[in-house]
Amino acid sequence: MMSQTILALDASTEALSIALLHNDTQYHFFDVCPQQHAQRILEEVDNLLKQAQCDISDVDVIGYCQGPGSFTGVRISVSVAQGLAFSSNIPVVGVSSLAMMAQQAIEQGAQHVLAAIDARMGEVYLGAFTVVDGIAQLQGEQQVIKPEQVTNALEHATAVGTGWQAYPELLSSVDALEADPSITLPDSRFMLALIKKGLADGLATSAAHAQPVYVRDTVTWKKLPGRE
Repeated sequence: MMSQTILALDASTEALSIALLHNDTQYHFFDVCPQQHAQRILEEVDNLLKQAQCDISDVDVIGYCQGPGSFTGVRISVSVAQGLAFSSNIPVVGVSSLAMMAQQAIEQGAQHVLAAIDARMGEVYLGAFTVVDGIAQLQGEQQVIKPEQVTNALEHATAVGTGWQAYPELLSSVDALEADPSITLPDSRFMLALIKKGLADGLATSAAHAQPVYVRDTVTWKKLPGRE
């Protein structure tokens, strides 16, 4: 069986992250560059394709981060994935930003992960994950929640994401948690395994059906000055 060529895109947080798997070789871009995602993402995709000596038409599936995260960043991830996929009729798979961080922790040995991203407005995006056959499996639902409401139903979970930095008191107030300070933002390298799992589970769709997952109700969201 020939190896698949997979392109993974994430602009959901302060980091812009792109990964390309081609001929079993991984190519990767990661940079913390707030406010620059829209200007840089297509250029960096092109750079990775050139490094791999392939074209967008060689890509078998495009994975995109569907959130939660910055509303603007999530829309960039979705729209760029759609644009690239439309051009060559490529299927797409949406992946959670929280799952990406959980997958990184799992690939580094964690069994249970509590992922939290600073959602601004005194809240965090939160997801609980357990490893199943090497893959981060969401337990329950992703949610946006006030820090004082965060609890841990998992045994000896690893805490990852910017939410724990934004609210450091959580680490001492939530039971059975150990922080991994090396995992703060989603990295598209760890989207690749989740995209493969999504394909195997029949979750790939056409570009037209690519959808963001904001978690927070957009009707009640208010943009804060200088923040997205």
